[in-house]
Amino acid sequence: MLEVSALNKTYANGVKAINNIDLKIGKGMFGLLGPNGAGKSSLMRTIATLQEPDSGSIKFNSLDVLAEKENMRSILGYLPQDFGVYPNSNAEDLLHHLAILKGITDSKKRADMVAYLLEMTNLTKHKKKNLGGYSGGMRQRFGIAQALLGSPQVIIVDEPTAGLDPEERDRFHNLLSSIGENVTVILSTHIVSDVSDLCNDMAIINGGQVLVQKSPSEALKLVQGKVWKQIVSKDSLESVSAKHKVISSRLTHGKVMVRVFSDGSPGAEFEAAPADLEDVYFSYIKSYLA
Repeated sequence: MLEVSALNKTYANGVKAINNIDLKIGKGMFGLLGPNGAGKSSLMRTIATLQEPDSGSIKFNSLDVLAEKENMRSILGYLPQDFGVYPNSNAEDLLHHLAILKGITDSKKRADMVAYLLEMTNLTKHKKKNLGGYSGGMRQRFGIAQALLGSPQVIIVDEPTAGLDPEERDRFHNLLSSIGENVTVILSTHIVSDVSDLCNDMAIINGGQVLVQKSPSEALKLVQGKVWKQIVSKDSLESVSAKHKVISSRLTHGKVMVRVFSDGSPGAEFEAAPADLEDVYFSYIKSYLA
């Protein structure tokens, strides 16, 4: 169990990126949802021991993460949002290099591990290709391979599917799902469907604060029967937004599909809509739920 308690971090420019956060994260896939600038990356960097909080604590089982950083790093796999590679190195050589840096010095054990991770991430046939020639999805799969070096107990992936095409995204989902069966995987993202598809537990964060932590199925119950939809003209959207709590709006055949939050019917022109996790997400971000 990873426990974050009363965690705070304010940067030198006055931005309070982490505001008294409490979280309990068990084994499996955990989704951390929030818009850009919500504090997700700051929280991930702090858990990964890359920056010090101003106050609070982080524990993983009996390990005091902030006091025993090296011990935490030895059981941690991390794929940051901005993952750079050596463009003129190939995947096999760079994985060997990173494995040595992680303390895996036995050459036979290291070779077996590298071969296994290349196979797991479907990169075996590309292992001698320079990383500079990899597609975005291949680079992300290599990022997961390096994050899995040393059989980590905690894996952090920060915005891993941003910019991937649908096929690569599906492949990446399948990979993450298989990894998350036996370890703690924290998936930080602003893409709601990533969490809906993969995670058995989740939290929504905004302004450096946790707004809610629940399983996706429990979170959905909060908006069941409270989501209504209507198709309106583009010119009518502003007046609808002024009268109702608009959750989201999207173009459809030249008009706008509006979804609104309301405990009861907001009017005869609306019809009840099946709720989804995106409705939960936007209802919290827009303070319709608290």
